[in-house]
Amino acid sequence: MEIFQGYHSEWNLGSPGGWDYQKTTQIIGKAIWQKLSRFIKFDVDLDFDHPLFFPVDSFAEMLIDAHKARAGRNPGIIAVMAEAETLEDVTENRNLAERLSSAEGITGALMAPQELELKNGVVSWQGRPVSVIFMDFNTDVLLALHRQHDLTPVLQAVKEQRVINPRGTEPFNVKSMFELITGSHAKHFHREIVGRTPWTRQFYPRKTDGPDGSPIDDLITWTRRNWDALVLKPERGYSGHGVRVGTVNTDIDEAINLALSEGNYIVQQKIPLRLWAEEIPYLENDAISLERVQTDFRCLMGPKGLLGFVGRFGGVPTNVGSGGGFQPLALLRSQTSVQDAVARINAAILAMDSSDLQQIIEDRNQMATEMAFTYLLGPVRVALRPRVFTREQVKAVQGYGHKLWTDCLLLEKMWLAGELDEMVKIEKEELDIARLQPWNGSAAIIASDGLFNFGAAPGIREHT
Repeated sequence: MEIFQGYHSEWNLGSPGGWDYQKTTQIIGKAIWQKLSRFIKFDVDLDFDHPLFFPVDSFAEMLIDAHKARAGRNPGIIAVMAEAETLEDVTENRNLAERLSSAEGITGALMAPQELELKNGVVSWQGRPVSVIFMDFNTDVLLALHRQHDLTPVLQAVKEQRVINPRGTEPFNVKSMFELITGSHAKHFHREIVGRTPWTRQFYPRKTDGPDGSPIDDLITWTRRNWDALVLKPERGYSGHGVRVGTVNTDIDEAINLALSEGNYIVQQKIPLRLWAEEIPYLENDAISLERVQTDFRCLMGPKGLLGFVGRFGGVPTNVGSGGGFQPLALLRSQTSVQDAVARINAAILAMDSSDLQQIIEDRNQMATEMAFTYLLGPVRVALRPRVFTREQVKAVQGYGHKLWTDCLLLEKMWLAGELDEMVKIEKEELDIARLQPWNGSAAIIASDGLFNFGAAPGIREHT
C-alpha cells in the first residue's frame, strides 16, 4: 500500500533555499506547542527535534566535507555567495556563514560575487584563498553579473570545481524535464518518480499526447478547453512569478497570452488542491476557526541521502513571496493515525479561550521578529499546528529521495550525450559555463517540492 500520497510539483537543482528557515520554524513551532500545552491536554506525543527537521546542519556538513575533500584538515574559507543587494536582507545566508564559522578551521564568508579576486592566480577573498563556494543564484544571474563586473575569478572557481551547486546541473534544472519523465522516456526512470510526476509538456503550438495518452492536435486549443485541470509555469521561474492555475486564475486568455508572449513555458496537469490541503487553527476577530490552506513539503537531497525537509503553507502557490508561511514539522510518536492526531490537536485548540491564543500568537510574532524571521513588513507566518507524519513515512520519503537523486543523474547523462539539446533553451554562454563543471553526483543540494498527503488532507482517506 502507498505510505503517503501525492506528487512533486517541481525540482530545483540550482540553488534551493529553506534549509535554515526550517530550523527557525522548528524553534518557534516547539515554543508554540509548549505554550499551548499549558492550556490544553493534547494527549498526542510529538517530536519536533528529528535531525531531518534541521536541514541546515546536514547542508553545512556537506559543504565542510567538500572543503575537506580539497584541503584535508587544513583551514579554509567557504564562501556563501549571493547578489550584493541581498546580503543584508537574506537571513538564511547570513546564518549559514555564521554556522560554517563555528566549525573548527573553517571561516564562513558572506560575499557578493564581485568581491572574489585572483591573487597570484588563486581564487581568493580579501587576500585569502577560497576553498568552496555555495552560490545562491543560478547561472543566468551569474552571466548577467559577469557582464557588469567581470567575474573572471568566479568562472575560474567554476572551472576548478569549487562551486556548489555545480553549474553542470543548470541545463536540466528546468521544469520542462518533466516532459521526458511523463513522455516517451518514462521507462528509463524509476516507477515511483514517474508516478509522482504530473503530466507536463513544453507550451507552444504543437501536437503531442495528453495525460491519458490520447493524441492532442493543437496544444493551445486543448489547454483552453481543459484549463480547470491545468497549470501554466515558466520553465525557469521561481517564487511563483508568472504561474497561472486553472480555477484559481479564471482568465484563460490572459494566462495563455502571457505564456506565449513570454515564451519558454510549460503546461502541467494540476495536482488536485484537496490532496495537498490541511486545516490549521486560525484566529480572527476573537474567533478561533479552522483555515483550509495548501501545504508544500520540500525534500532536500544530497550525495549521502536526505538532508532534511521544509514545510510551507499558504495559498496557490505557497511561497512566502506570495503570502505563504512556514509550518513546523513533527514526528508522531503516539500509537494513533496522523488523521486522528491532527483531529485531536485541531479540536483542542478550537476549544481554547481566544484571549489565550491571541497571547500565544503575539509571542510567536515577537520570536520571529527577534530572530529576524521577517519578510517585507512583518514576521513570517508560522502555522499554529505542526505538519505531522510517522517514522514509516520518513523512511518512505528517504527511498523516494534516493530514486530522485539517481534519476537526476540520468538526466545529466542524457544531456551530456546530446539527447536533451532540443529541450534545453538557454544561452550558449550559459551552456559553456555549465560544461566547465559537470555534476556527476558530487556535492549538491537538490530540492523537490512535494505536494503530499501524509494523512491529514480533509476528506481524503488515510493510506497505511
